[in-house]
Amino acid sequence: MKRMAVVLAAGQGKRMKSKLYKVLHPVCGKPMVGHVVDTVKATGCQRTVVVVGHGAEKVKAYIGQDAEYVLQETQLGTGHAVKQAKDLLGGEQGTTIVICGDTPLVTTETLEGIMALHEEKSAAATILTAVMEQPAGYGRIIRGEDGSVLKIVEQKDCTTEEAAVNEINTGTYCFDNAKLFAALEKVTNTNNQQEYYLTDVIGILRAQGDIVLGYQAHDAAESIGVNDRLALSEAEQLMRQRINRNHMLNGVTFIDPASTYIGADVIIGADTVLYPGVTLKGKTVIGEDCAIGPASEIEDCVIMDGASVKHSVLCQAEVGARTSVGPFAYLRPGASLGEDVKVGDFVEIKNATIGNGSKVSHLSYIGDAEVGTNVNIGCGAITANYDGYNKAKTTIEDDAFIGSNVNLIAPVTVGKGAFVVAGSTITRSVPENDLAVARVRQENKTGYAEKVRARAKAKKEQSGQS
Repeated sequence: MKRMAVVLAAGQGKRMKSKLYKVLHPVCGKPMVGHVVDTVKATGCQRTVVVVGHGAEKVKAYIGQDAEYVLQETQLGTGHAVKQAKDLLGGEQGTTIVICGDTPLVTTETLEGIMALHEEKSAAATILTAVMEQPAGYGRIIRGEDGSVLKIVEQKDCTTEEAAVNEINTGTYCFDNAKLFAALEKVTNTNNQQEYYLTDVIGILRAQGDIVLGYQAHDAAESIGVNDRLALSEAEQLMRQRINRNHMLNGVTFIDPASTYIGADVIIGADTVLYPGVTLKGKTVIGEDCAIGPASEIEDCVIMDGASVKHSVLCQAEVGARTSVGPFAYLRPGASLGEDVKVGDFVEIKNATIGNGSKVSHLSYIGDAEVGTNVNIGCGAITANYDGYNKAKTTIEDDAFIGSNVNLIAPVTVGKGAFVVAGSTITRSVPENDLAVARVRQENKTGYAEKVRARAKAKKEQSGQS
C-alpha cells in the first residue's frame, strides 16, 4: 500500500516572538520541520507534501528536494491547510499521515505503529493519542465500548465526565487518502473562528459509518507541539535525553550526560568516551575508541578511530586515526590531519593538510598549507599566507624540520628533509636536505645595557617633568 505524508508548516508562530519562522527553530541542532520530514520518510512514505505559508521560501530552501510543496496563502484552519494538497495527492490511493511541522519528538516507531494498525484494520482514520496526567487544554478522545473513537471533544466543550478523560488528541492522524479528501469537501467553517478544522473530518467519517481508531503513543512527550520558547526548551531537553540515551545504548560512554550536547545527526562509534562539556553539532562523525573533551565543540567534522580531542574547537575539519588535538587548539574549515598527528596547545590550522606522523605542538598558525609526513613544526612557527589581498600556499615536504619562531612567507616550499633554523623568516624556497638560516647575526655590545637603561630613565623623568 502506498504511503504519503502531509506536513503542516504554514503557521506564523507569533508566540515564538522571533524573526525566525517557527518550524525552522532548531531542536538539538536540526530545525523542527527537518525532524518531522526525516521521520515520515523513515516510515517509507513515497511522497511528502509540506504545506507552507509564512516563510515559505526559507522552509523550501531548507528542505529542498526531500518534499513537494503547496502554499496556504491565508491560514484558514488545519482542514483548509490539508485541502491545499488535493491537487498533488487527491487522486492517490493509500495511507496518508497528517502531522504538524512543530512536533519534532514524534518517533519513527510511533508512526510505523499507527500506520500498521490503520492498515491492518482498514480504518478510514486513526488518531495518534497520548495519556497525560494533566490533560487540560487538549481535546479529549472519547472511545466506544469496542475501543474505536467516537469523537474528539475540545476542552471548552467537555462535560464533567469527558473532562476527566486523560487520553488526548495529539494532532497527528493517519487517513485513508481517498476518504480524507472526500471528507474535506464536506468540512464547513461554521464556528467561532470561521476556520476549517481537520478534526471535523473525524466526525464526518464516523457519521458515514467508517472505522475510526486511536493509537496510543508510548511516551506522551511525543505529543509536544512547540508554540513558544518554553515548549522549545522542553523539546530540546527531551530530545537531548533521547539522543544521549540511544548513543549510550550503542556503546558510547558519557561521563556526564547532563552536560553533553549531541546534535540529532551526529554519528558516534562504540567505545568512544565523551567527557563533560562536549558539544557535537551538524553532520559530525566520530569513530570508535576516541576520547572527546572535556569542553570541546565540534561541528561538521570527521574524526577517525582512536583520536583524541581536548578543550578544543573544530569546524569542518578531518582528524585521522590516533591523532591528538589540543588542549586549546582551533581547527578551522579545510583542516585535514592524517594519522598519528599531534596538534598541541594554542595551535590554529585552517585550509591545510598535515601528513601522517607530523607534529605541530604549540603556539603555531598553519594556514593554506600542505605539510608532508613526519614533519616537526616548532613552537611559534607560522605560515604567513595573506598579503592583505590574496592568499598564498606554503608547502612543507616529508621529514622537514621547522624550528621555533619561524615565519614562512608564502608562497614558499620547504623541501624534503630540509632544516629551517629557529627564528628565521623564510621568503625563498628551501631545497631538499638544505639548512636555511634567515636571521641577523648576533652582536653583543659590552656594558651597553647600562647605557640603554640610563637613556630610558632620563626620558621618563623628562616626560614626567613636562
